[in-house]
Amino acid sequence: MADAVDGVTPADQELADELRGVSKPIIVAVNKADNADRDTWATDFYALGIGDVFPISALHGRGVADVLDKAVEAFPESAPAEEAEDHRVRIAIIGRPNVGKSSLLNAFTGEKRAIVSDIPGTTRDAVDTEITYKGDKIILVDTAGLRRRGKVQGTVEYYMALRATRAMERAQLALVVVDGYEGLTDGDKRIAKSAHLAHKACVFGVNKWDLVEPPDGRPRQRSLPKKEFAQILRDEFPELSYAPIAYTSATHSTGLEAALDTCNEALESYNFRISTASLNTILRDAVYERPYSSKGKPFRVYYATQTSTAPPSFLIFCNDPKRVHFSYARYLENSIRGAYPMEGTPIFLKFKSSHERDPH
Repeated sequence: MADAVDGVTPADQELADELRGVSKPIIVAVNKADNADRDTWATDFYALGIGDVFPISALHGRGVADVLDKAVEAFPESAPAEEAEDHRVRIAIIGRPNVGKSSLLNAFTGEKRAIVSDIPGTTRDAVDTEITYKGDKIILVDTAGLRRRGKVQGTVEYYMALRATRAMERAQLALVVVDGYEGLTDGDKRIAKSAHLAHKACVFGVNKWDLVEPPDGRPRQRSLPKKEFAQILRDEFPELSYAPIAYTSATHSTGLEAALDTCNEALESYNFRISTASLNTILRDAVYERPYSSKGKPFRVYYATQTSTAPPSFLIFCNDPKRVHFSYARYLENSIRGAYPMEGTPIFLKFKSSHERDPH
């Protein structure tokens, strides 16, 4: 790091001399280049002769992306073998800023692993923490609060949001933390939808519930029964109707075991496999009880099989896949969920013409 305003100083030259023999890539980031006019000031640092020079502005986030891209070029191409063989469960704790994600992490571990503050945006990076629960090792990933991308583009928060999204992609389950006292916001909806679109198992963690139902039993001015709050969640997140709800208080460390148990159950559903015979029985009975036709042509299911887990995905051979309405596909999905414990995981149905069936 160097200062564009101060220019090349004796201290810069001394440090450059020390680094000249280092066999590592070197980047000279010249800070305080807040505008294009100051970019020319950075060229003076080429005289150091130790590496590429990048004018940046830490205050405005200007030029930071170029430095990061250059740094990433020096990373090893493949991950270490031990990381590739890591089969531990990963749970990404996601949510908008200041809903208590870091507080929950600290409560789960019993230690202050993450900085906790009332100021939104305290967590700048995804933090992996291993815990052991009922003999199983679990990686909890505390992520930075996700905001709308348009509001963070080109800033440090943009990279926070990007790393949080990548952390969720590496996880098997997303614990979507919402503020039980403040209620739901558009930000909660966007974040929960991102977990669904990422095809992850999902659990709602309603934090700060002690402000709604205090542990001492004394009533609060703002009291809302769990049943009513759950109904609000279902109404606001219809696509996540499969996600169970866990009520927690990071402040009082209540509801934590129940939350982890709920996550484990959701992960079991996420990896659940149904036998082909049972699946075909379920779908055959569902079609019989509620026949479906499109433009006078009845819909028929000939054969179905589960193609994968994590999440459970099913291939259904039928007479005309193009005419299956999404509402009927949802009906068949609910028929599967009614027969097996699939709470906490999305499931996917793909329809294919019986003429395309592999004869082998």
